[in-house]
Amino acid sequence: MASTPKHIVCIVGTRPEGIKMAPLIKALQREPWARVTVLATAQHRGLLDQVLALFGIVPDVDLDIMRPGQALPELTARLITGLDEKFGELDPHVILAQGDTTTVMAAAMVAFYRRVPFGHVEAGLRTHDLGNPFPEEMNRLLAGHLSRWHFVPTERGRQNLLREGIDGAAIHVTGNTVVDALLEVAATGRTLDLPLDPSKRLVLLTAHRRENFGEPLREVCRAVLELVERHPDIEVLYPVHPNPNVLAVARELLGGRERIHLCEPLDYAPFVEVQKRAYLILTDSGGVQEEAPALGKPVLVMRNETERPEAVDEGVVRLVGTDRERIVAEASRLLDDADAYRQMARGVSPYGDGKASARIVGVLREALAS
Repeated sequence: MASTPKHIVCIVGTRPEGIKMAPLIKALQREPWARVTVLATAQHRGLLDQVLALFGIVPDVDLDIMRPGQALPELTARLITGLDEKFGELDPHVILAQGDTTTVMAAAMVAFYRRVPFGHVEAGLRTHDLGNPFPEEMNRLLAGHLSRWHFVPTERGRQNLLREGIDGAAIHVTGNTVVDALLEVAATGRTLDLPLDPSKRLVLLTAHRRENFGEPLREVCRAVLELVERHPDIEVLYPVHPNPNVLAVARELLGGRERIHLCEPLDYAPFVEVQKRAYLILTDSGGVQEEAPALGKPVLVMRNETERPEAVDEGVVRLVGTDRERIVAEASRLLDDADAYRQMARGVSPYGDGKASARIVGVLREALAS
């Protein structure tokens, strides 16, 4: 007689989680031994909805957690109580979540309280600085020490966990599921409804991280203004995060400027297309650090630390912080020096081959399907 399918609850809260969990969710849904429930916390409401729709995923449960101006203590409290209630109703065998958001940290904690095995997708990333990025470094550290399975993108992540005393048998180097998602979406060309000039080199800007609120973001915007002034053959596209701390500064310093286009956050498919068309990318995003190298695009990361040093080691990503002069100098070097540009635009991806989801499913199948 066939065994009862194992109930796996997959958690998604933000757009990056939706992107990176989507190929894994779809892979698990094809497995006869697994019964999958998709639970959306909607820590980021609209941005999450966009990407789930792209991959054809409809949440079975939606907590609708997001509130305007939500503070971390309030968000954390609502996540813990909401997830605890739903886990009690769903009675899962396994809970899976990805990354380093407050959603992931809360899911790991509640899974621990309820003694449900927790699988951490994209485990092992570390800056070893609790304040940078904030609060993500603490979130992933805590989630990591509550996990039964650690699905790490690279060998460096495995070594990070081993140094923290994690059992090596629980660590699985799988690659990053973001490459699975990226390759699927990038294979289909798309038109862009954006006012871009094909005669100009496109510089893509994404900046939204909490630790860059205030003066750091203002420095980034001033750097962009100087770059546009110095280089008449470039234009800048900035999909602006809706957080008021980001939106107000972007509009104040960059709004209405020639060759600088502010737009609402792009759905994932057009965002991938913009990355494909970009000449250079300036970002403080973690996901872009993983995606752009696979597309052969140089990336300047406007942070002082990164939990994704593999691409830095490969020479296709460079940390530049948020100092205006340094951003301008590093970007100008790539815009002016063809040899320097070619060295960074090599299409090298240290984060995977597009088969991470299959490897994760294989580990879970072996552990659960008997």
